Amino acid sequence: MNKKIAFTSLGCDKNRVDSEVMLGILQKNGYQAVAHEAEADIIVVNTCCFIKDALEESIETILEMAQYKDPEVGNCKGLIVAGCLGQRFEKEFFDELPEVDAIIGTTAYESIAEVADEILAGKEQVKQLESIDLAMQDENGKLRVLSTAPYFAYLKISEGCDNHCTYCVIPKMRGKHRSRQMESLLEEATLLAQQGVKELVIVAQDTSIYGRDLYGKPMLHELLKQLNAIEGIEWIRLLYAYPETLTDETIEAMATCEKVCHYIDMPIQHGNDAVLKRMGRKSSQALICEKVAKLRAAMPDIAIRTTLIVGFPGESEEEFEDLKNFVQEMKFDRLGVFSYSQEEGTAAAKMENQIDDDLKEERRDIIMDIQKNIAASLCEQEVGKVMEVLIEGKLPEERIFCGRTRRDAPDIDGLVFVSSEEELYSGDFVTVKIREAGDYDLMGDVVYGYELGE
Repeated sequence: MNKKIAFTSLGCDKNRVDSEVMLGILQKNGYQAVAHEAEADIIVVNTCCFIKDALEESIETILEMAQYKDPEVGNCKGLIVAGCLGQRFEKEFFDELPEVDAIIGTTAYESIAEVADEILAGKEQVKQLESIDLAMQDENGKLRVLSTAPYFAYLKISEGCDNHCTYCVIPKMRGKHRSRQMESLLEEATLLAQQGVKELVIVAQDTSIYGRDLYGKPMLHELLKQLNAIEGIEWIRLLYAYPETLTDETIEAMATCEKVCHYIDMPIQHGNDAVLKRMGRKSSQALICEKVAKLRAAMPDIAIRTTLIVGFPGESEEEFEDLKNFVQEMKFDRLGVFSYSQEEGTAAAKMENQIDDDLKEERRDIIMDIQKNIAASLCEQEVGKVMEVLIEGKLPEERIFCGRTRRDAPDIDGLVFVSSEEELYSGDFVTVKIREAGDYDLMGDVVYGYELGE
């Protein structure tokens, strides 16, 4: 039997890696991936329910995919829900979503082919759940089927989180922090390089404490050094490093390893100490300033990205004003803002003085307006510089190509629009002189015979 499977992956890039692993396991077990759900015998939705919006998107997607079980619409014989949604709501899941045939928890991905076979054999309401603290399955990374462009891939170095922030449900769905063995990560990265991957984007719930559980101390700096030596990898990018656990050794490795981009995603969530304390964060405004200063001293050209939450319970006008001043002073290169989401089962959901939704959105817009001006000013400072750009595509009917610099992460940061008389291809590295800046994007021209660093 030619078994066909369609996959929809929602949520973060860490979820994407889990989906790629499941696709690899399924292909190994005789399933053929198809792009159109109407052709699939089995449809898998890898879900996210970190916040209310993500939960709603997951449910909407599940109901949309369920339509393909109608013989007049598709060929689907089984709908499987993987990931956070089933893990979080497993007790009531089938009562609320009877359209679903199986759920697979966040640590049970290796059973995906077995579950799919059971559904095709006629079994109903299959649950495959394991302990959320189960050790990561190192061997599965070798089977990954990349869903990104072929020149970059995410490298998931650990699972779970030990931070227990008062607004967050992740530890209840993903368990405590568990690192992958360094040898396994290096082997996977080498395989990815052999497949043509040029950029590794390192991800986890908290990358900065990588290895603490395995080796007795954080070992992210050593992992960066080892990845830096892999032939074929050109860029290594670090996401989700927490300021309170970002070590001097990691900063030094970022500064001295030539392939490691001078870029960091460092979620801080707020800039006021009282709000940070209520959030259960272990940082402070002073600590954040200290880490930013160390990063900028070690790498003056570093791009620092962060995220904030506004409208947290009890956030007063004075606390919000402190946040505004902090954002203006710090001048982060990249910044995203979320309105606080009141999540069932969290300590923050039970706090007094919940903020009105309209006020949350107003505060979000205020911070984003401040950041827009900062970003535009920083972009303007790039005019006249010569940069290495990774080409990602081409605008239709124009000699304009688009790409990213070392200062830009895929899918979340700005682009460089590149003029070139010669054809450029996705995955090419080219040297570009910046001639114009927008609020978030840059425009430039390919230059030839120029050595970066001149």
